[in-house]
Amino acid sequence: MRLRNTETNAVQPLEPAGRPIGIYVCGITPYDTTHLGHAFTYVVFDVLVRALRAAGHAVRYVQNVTDVDDDIIRRARELGTTWDRLAAKETALYEADMADLNVRAPDVFPRVSQTIPKIIALARTLEAQGHAYQRGGNVYFRVGSVTDYGRLSRLSRDQMIKLSAERGADPNDPRKQDPLDFLLWQESAPDEPHWSSPWGEGRPGWHIECSAMALANLGPQVDVHGGGSDLIYPHHESEIAQSESVTGVRPFARIWAHVGMLRYHGDKMSKSLHNLVLVRDLLSRYDGDSIRVLVLRHHYRESWEYTPEQLDDADAWTGRLRDSARGSRPATGDPSAVRAALDDDLDTPRALQLLEESIRRGEGDWRAAADVLGLRLGADRLPAPETKKALGWRAPFS
Repeated sequence: MRLRNTETNAVQPLEPAGRPIGIYVCGITPYDTTHLGHAFTYVVFDVLVRALRAAGHAVRYVQNVTDVDDDIIRRARELGTTWDRLAAKETALYEADMADLNVRAPDVFPRVSQTIPKIIALARTLEAQGHAYQRGGNVYFRVGSVTDYGRLSRLSRDQMIKLSAERGADPNDPRKQDPLDFLLWQESAPDEPHWSSPWGEGRPGWHIECSAMALANLGPQVDVHGGGSDLIYPHHESEIAQSESVTGVRPFARIWAHVGMLRYHGDKMSKSLHNLVLVRDLLSRYDGDSIRVLVLRHHYRESWEYTPEQLDDADAWTGRLRDSARGSRPATGDPSAVRAALDDDLDTPRALQLLEESIRRGEGDWRAAADVLGLRLGADRLPAPETKKALGWRAPFS
């Protein structure tokens, strides 16, 4: 398996540090899920895990839930509910959507709300090392304590300051020693979620949550760390700084794999722009295979514009493929061509073409190849609860 590493900007072999292969993917912030951009990201990493396991590799796949977040708090207020009820509801919807897309559950599905002691311990260690400092009830990471902050994103200092402001930080916070310093722990308002800490009642900052969950579940080094390309800065950049500072192990991730952005009506698909295409709405008109084909027709690093016509075309193609599969000879032989395409920087567009050729020619074990791509091709569709159980998804907060 070869993947493009964002940090080195090169396609390089996946050479795990040991067994199992450790994969960490930044998961949802459950306040309004699941849109097609989510599907693109999590279907891609589902195929990555399937391909590695089909090749005989043991994998430990961790995907988190950021269930403590300013956006969840704000949305819960708007809806007149509590942050934890909203997070539980939206996480359950996400699990059902992923099951209908035949996305297998991660091996570990941690929530921020269940990781608070580990987050506090990590922040205390960073403070003791001199990498963090307290101002009032807030604790900040001291960016100047590391020499290569910015090596993942390759952004200038001015670019980082500008982008951090756009993505939720406050470079003008007077308590900061440096505009780029970021929150590890923040004081909570009376009506916000809060936990006791050495710095008072509060809640964690965004970046330290993923460092804590990755380190707790995969150790000091991750083989593949993934997520959307919009997370490169500041989230993943800051994860590197925190994690390597506390462990002394470099690099924190052996490969950074980032999925391109999905656009709709000319803008990145996002909740804030109100241009979401929800998976649940699409599933009322299309089956999971067709939606998987839609996103897998695009290379994972590609940013692309969604149009309904693309999904109609994917649906028609999937229908033809399913008809061909019904009339195909029994699947025998080696599905290695499809696997080889996936080994080449997860080339799913090429893998789909090869699958189609295999089915139409009656050559190779196309059923195994389809399974690596997560396509059912006519297998009975179970109701959502049964599908969730079969694919390993658990009820939230269980």
